[in-house]
Amino acid sequence: MSDDTTWYWDLERKVAVPASERGPADHLLGPYPTRAEAENWKAKVEERNEGWDEADEAWERPADDSD
Repeated sequence: MSDDTTWYWDLERKVAVPASERGPADHLLGPYPTRAEAENWKAKVEERNEGWDEADEAWERPADDSD
């Protein structure tokens, strides 16, 4: 992704910004390939969190010792 097509979600300003206008890294999520994807950051974060939660549950589940 080149800077002219890379987008970030700025957590401080609560707006999608192109790479050329991004602020400090600790205030950003991304990069995203489009402005729309940057604006939809919350759905992506929730999707990833659900996947990680499922993986954690599978890891913590006791093994089936019915052999």
